[in-house]
Amino acid sequence: MPEDPTPDPQAGPGGGESTFTVIVAAIANLGIALAKAVAGVLSGSSAMLSEAAHSVADTVTEVLLLTALRRSGKPADEEHPLGHGPERYVWALLAAVATFVGGSVFSLYDGIRTLVAGEELGDPLVSYVVLAVAFLLEGYSLRTGVKQARGEAVRFRAPLRRYLRHTPDTAVKAVVMEDSAALIGLVLAAGGLLGGRLTGSGVFDGVASLLIGVLLLYVAWVLGRSNAELLIGRPLPAPMRQRIREELLGVAEIEAVLELTTLVQGPREALVAAKVDFRDVSTAAQIERACERAERRLREVFPGVRRVYLDPTPGTARATPAPPPRGDTPSSGRSDGG
Repeated sequence: MPEDPTPDPQAGPGGGESTFTVIVAAIANLGIALAKAVAGVLSGSSAMLSEAAHSVADTVTEVLLLTALRRSGKPADEEHPLGHGPERYVWALLAAVATFVGGSVFSLYDGIRTLVAGEELGDPLVSYVVLAVAFLLEGYSLRTGVKQARGEAVRFRAPLRRYLRHTPDTAVKAVVMEDSAALIGLVLAAGGLLGGRLTGSGVFDGVASLLIGVLLLYVAWVLGRSNAELLIGRPLPAPMRQRIREELLGVAEIEAVLELTTLVQGPREALVAAKVDFRDVSTAAQIERACERAERRLREVFPGVRRVYLDPTPGTARATPAPPPRGDTPSSGRSDGG
């Protein structure tokens, strides 16, 4: 099995689980954001207002993730021959920016303002009730995301932490990270309220707001980096690439795999392209049939491999660039297994 879950070799096209997970998170965050904002105004708590901004940012993030799931599922067409899979990472990257701008920047600003100017604390009772309810809702949303992620991790026989680190399903990764950060943020906000209540100082509330801002900054950085990496182009894991080479070499007419390029295009979609040295005695018809067999072999082992492109290339291409075409080996044009 691959060491990195990229993409799922056992699953076909889809994304219903991810969509449900994101919808649950969006509904929970919208309600929580409104409740936190009211509690923050009534109590005068900087940490509660930061948490409200946190939930608003999370809600915007879920909307962007839903957009990503919907648009990336569109089929390939003449204008987009490789499909729309990578578009999910564009929207997911914008979601990470929303977390940074809408949550982290506001929380850091409000924390600094509170430490410098101070604040008048009101009755924290409403805030405590809102925090308790928010903790339950965020916990349910996190449970939904972790349940899906754990199921995928078990399928790969990989630890949950490794799956979340390497999965190209950044929608689920975003939900799990943001809900985890939300629970930590709720604890920090409660600590700030309690500290202010016991000491009568707004310092604890300001510090809690700063810590929430730093937490959101970390989440935005991790998600932004993951999506940027997938936008730039990430290959399949090394064990999968090695298995692909072995499957190609298992075709009788193939003598060597000179160059192998793989590209992750989505959680359940990958592209494979290879320069292949066919045996010199093979006819054009034999090479065409060999390409068909090679594609079938790869898709049987890795259903997530959706496109296979094989380029007949003389073996001497490893040592000398662009040798003249030989009469016994068709080298003009690309042979597509599909």
